[in-house]
Amino acid sequence: MRDLNIPEQRHPEKAHKPDNAQPKKPDWIRVKAPTSDGYKKTRDIMRDNKLVTVCEEAGCPNVGECWSQGHATMMIMGEVCTRACTFCNIATGKPPEDLDVFEPGRVASAVKKLGLNHVVVTSVDRDDVKDGGAEHFAQTIRAIRKQSPNTTIEILTPDFIRCDDSALETVVAARPDVFNHNLETVPGLYPEVRPGARYFHSLRLLQRVKELDPSMFTKSGIMVGLGEDKQSVVQVMEDMRAADIDFLTIGQYLQPTPKHHAVDRFVTPDEFANYEKTAFNKGFLMVSATPLTRSSYHAGDDFARLRAARLKALGH
Repeated sequence: MRDLNIPEQRHPEKAHKPDNAQPKKPDWIRVKAPTSDGYKKTRDIMRDNKLVTVCEEAGCPNVGECWSQGHATMMIMGEVCTRACTFCNIATGKPPEDLDVFEPGRVASAVKKLGLNHVVVTSVDRDDVKDGGAEHFAQTIRAIRKQSPNTTIEILTPDFIRCDDSALETVVAARPDVFNHNLETVPGLYPEVRPGARYFHSLRLLQRVKELDPSMFTKSGIMVGLGEDKQSVVQVMEDMRAADIDFLTIGQYLQPTPKHHAVDRFVTPDEFANYEKTAFNKGFLMVSATPLTRSSYHAGDDFARLRAARLKALGH
């Protein structure tokens, strides 16, 4: 039986890699340890419903702030991922269990107990499942709609690279409010950062969402500080806009352990502000670009702005 608290068992594919030094974080990237009552309440609801969150599994720096406000990103389909991206702290390997048929109901129950206006649901990659977990996503969306009809739903999905087209169609047909799939980095870094994925496949996935349902908001994000240059980031923005993506997030890569991909550098707040300005000029409806930006950071507030920006663009 694996113990996912032991790094060598959590990331067996990284165990024999040489250590990469973890540089000292600059002042603008530090966050306080979570201690609030709201944080504890959210944590208890997650435990009581036997739910996994990407907030904890990926070691997100914003967990204290988000959980204190009752915001959490649910991670479905288990806690072991079939991919081995070099930036990610989620446990990797062959998932030990089949999909849990009761999980969509537990997620919906937690959303109701937390009283969420907006929820983000993500997952591990499950390349061992024929449809990549598409029907499981759809069932989770439907379960949340049934228990919390006024909650807006954002999903952050895998790339479904080994599935046929019906997998994506299944998820889109369940009508999430926001369909998010992260490109994570610039194409030139894919072989070392995201070896199990393909840049243009991920881009095309997001483009197809819009073709299937033009009214659905699409969203994607990248990390910086992995070794990319500004020109390649701007090219990703242009590729995203060509795929009609509405919302872009850009955040600083933080190295989870010495065995993970090295931090190339810490991008300054001024550089993030320039990225944000450039992205808005490219035509995105919504942009979040700060050192601590993560896919679902302030997702509820950002969704409200996203919806308002579309109405404004349509002249309403």
